[in-house]
Amino acid sequence: MTAIDLWLIDTRQPAVPAGELWQSLDRGERARASGMDPGARERFTVVRGAVRQLVAARLGVHPADVVWRYGPNGKPEPAGDGALRVSWSASDAVAVLALAEGRAVGVDVERLHDPRTAERMAARWFPVEEARFVAEPVEPAERAARFTALWCRREACVKAYGGRVVQSFGVPVAGPSPVLVADPGALGAGPARLCDVPVAEPFRAAVAALGGSPIHVNSHDWQGN
Repeated sequence: MTAIDLWLIDTRQPAVPAGELWQSLDRGERARASGMDPGARERFTVVRGAVRQLVAARLGVHPADVVWRYGPNGKPEPAGDGALRVSWSASDAVAVLALAEGRAVGVDVERLHDPRTAERMAARWFPVEEARFVAEPVEPAERAARFTALWCRREACVKAYGGRVVQSFGVPVAGPSPVLVADPGALGAGPARLCDVPVAEPFRAAVAALGGSPIHVNSHDWQGN
């Protein structure tokens, strides 16, 4: 069994901690943040700064010394370290970071999608059984929750495999959590383990790890310094 440390990050940090986190960002991250509106820039700074802080603690380095290497589709991993694998995602006030040793991971968090578009998107992109599940005659909020949970699972798998979203559309990810994704199709070779992650309303989240052996998720809260 593989232990995955999953950090829940509140992006609504006071100005002073956010300013301190800014100092740990690299040149590319600062350039990207500088082109954003103030609210988005602050959230980006908190997420990237928190990720650097938590990854650095595992590697035993300073947050500013964390260097990223990127896969063919942009999946980031710490450069120079073959054991620690990472993935993160952010949506409004909530961000999540997954850390695992020696096993590729992917994580996703999403605010509930508009129920008016959930059924249409599911019909277009999801396997038939999943589209039917979303389209069942339930309350609009439940339809949105079903769609968003399945979307998070799909995105988590995409990030674990280092693929693209379009490659995941035919891959079945429904069922009681945890799920064994036995056939990832175009995403890659070999199975993956997938499970939902409890987060505050109105969000859903999921984490995936490559390989067929079980995973255990240890959740932690990061609130800044």
